[in-house]
Amino acid sequence: MSSLDHVHAMWREDRASAAQGIELVDVGVDDKGLGYARARMRLAEQQVNGHGIAHGGHIFLLADSAFALACNAGGHTTVGSGGDISFITAGRLGDVLVAEATERLTYGRSGITDVTVRRESDNAVIAEFRGRSRRLK
Repeated sequence: MSSLDHVHAMWREDRASAAQGIELVDVGVDDKGLGYARARMRLAEQQVNGHGIAHGGHIFLLADSAFALACNAGGHTTVGSGGDISFITAGRLGDVLVAEATERLTYGRSGITDVTVRRESDNAVIAEFRGRSRRLK
């Protein structure tokens, strides 16, 4: 399997992302060997909270899905060891959100990946996510 075969196989088995309507847009490895990915999701009724805005857990899930794609793009089985998110502005029912993940660095078996979640219609930043990854042996 090439590294992208590995990440596509992982994505096909990702039932959590599929159940939320998250789509893989792009995944690959840059010239420095660092992964990147883009995923998107249209906010549905079950993803909106009591304030009428996107539930933070669903935004986190979208960012985490893009993070997983990016940090696995190099072909090594990699899992999250932690993640933090800052919510910048609200998403609303029907908005299409796009998460762009960029692996910033890897060191030993660990890595750091940044993800920006934007609203597709106006490019507004919805959230910023930083994930920490760990390659499995």
